[in-house]
Amino acid sequence: MIGHREMSVDDYLAILRRRLWIIVIPAVLGPAIAYGVSLLLPEQYTSQTLVLVEQQKVPESYVRSVVTDELNTRLGTMREQILSRARLQPIIERFGLFRDEVGRLSMEEMVGRLRSGIKITPVRPMTTSRNNELPGFYISFTASEPRTAQQVCAEITSMFMEENLKLREQRAEGTTQFLQKQLDEAKAKLDEQDKRLAVFKGRYVGQLPGQEQTNLNVLMGLNTQLEAVTTALNRLQQDKTYAESLLAQQIQAWEASQTGTNPDTLEQQLAALQNSLVTLQARYTEDHPDVIKVKNDIAQLQKKIDQVRAERTANPEEKPQRTTLTQPVQIQQLRNQIHVFEQTIQEKLRDQDRLREQIKVYQARVQLSPVVEQQYKELMRDYDTALGFYNELLFKKTQSEMATDLERRQQGEQFRVMDPANLPEKPSFPDRLMFAGMGFAIGGGIGAAIALLLEMRDKAIRSERDVEFFLQLPTLALLPSIGDASASRGRFWKKKAVA
Repeated sequence: MIGHREMSVDDYLAILRRRLWIIVIPAVLGPAIAYGVSLLLPEQYTSQTLVLVEQQKVPESYVRSVVTDELNTRLGTMREQILSRARLQPIIERFGLFRDEVGRLSMEEMVGRLRSGIKITPVRPMTTSRNNELPGFYISFTASEPRTAQQVCAEITSMFMEENLKLREQRAEGTTQFLQKQLDEAKAKLDEQDKRLAVFKGRYVGQLPGQEQTNLNVLMGLNTQLEAVTTALNRLQQDKTYAESLLAQQIQAWEASQTGTNPDTLEQQLAALQNSLVTLQARYTEDHPDVIKVKNDIAQLQKKIDQVRAERTANPEEKPQRTTLTQPVQIQQLRNQIHVFEQTIQEKLRDQDRLREQIKVYQARVQLSPVVEQQYKELMRDYDTALGFYNELLFKKTQSEMATDLERRQQGEQFRVMDPANLPEKPSFPDRLMFAGMGFAIGGGIGAAIALLLEMRDKAIRSERDVEFFLQLPTLALLPSIGDASASRGRFWKKKAVA
């Protein structure tokens, strides 16, 4: 009645009690049959070895390996090379594999069977391993004889180790040779750029970009010097003019003192000082020492004029007398000072002419530089590109040579046999315990399927719930089963529904 209504735990237990032997008998027969079948199958022995991957002994910060592909990829490449017919056929002939089937199997079929018996299983790294690198791998081989399985497994392991060394050394040497060829070509291009640059520099001496900056700096310095010389020259000319005015005043004063005090002469000196004051005030401020000195001279001269006029008013009949004396020291010093000014002015004028000529020369150099600078930049750009490429190749070639020498000395990454190929003591196939377990599972499944099928085909009503489910009527009373015990076997109660 399975499938017609919702089943409870009691229903399933009742089914199990009714169909127990239908389930138990296949579950018991299944392991026995499976174990018997395993005794008929030919035994197979599996030999296994563990190969660990040793990293290079020199730190990668000093020597970087040229073999950068992952170990898993390299294992796949080596596996295809080692498991080729050219490599497996000598193993078949050396160890006499498949001797009993030489007439029935071709060499391709033997190689295929040998290839299928070889298993390469990578060792999974821990989650904390660096870059998820494979720490190693297992190599296993299955054969009908334990000694043969061990020998072939050891031979395959040796082939993997030799192939790894050969592959790494070939890649290192190939990389070095390729870089050497590229380096020679880069050196030829760099030499050509050197020649072009040397010819260009010889043609445009004094007009190169670096010299242009020097010319600009020199030109700025010359202009600064010219301005300084011009300023000094103007100052000297002003000082000379002032010294000449003072000299004229000193001479007039001295001449006046030789002929007596003449108010007219003093007034002329006063007028000359006033004119000189106007000239100085136009050039300097009121606080300038020259302006202050001239003002003091004007005040003293005005006082002297007033004093002379007062004396003449008091003695109108007195006449001035001329005296003859040599020129005073002040006048001589002023004459010498004016002479020095004239010599210095001539010297500054010569410096001014010389600086102007030099400025013209450097201006001409600066004006001729832009076109040359553009051509020079193009040459330097090509030269820098060639030099950078050459230096980069030279560095890579040096690193590749070190890596190649590292591989030749067997200091790089290597395969190391951790567990040699073992001699199997028990057959790996068939696993009779596993066969028995599979037989038990299959037999139990078959018994359960038969019991389920019988329950689905069974239409008997065995419980009050079956009555209520099929008749859709409530149960009023239950009567015990009366009759032959064998006829009523399997029924607990006969139920009658009353509407």
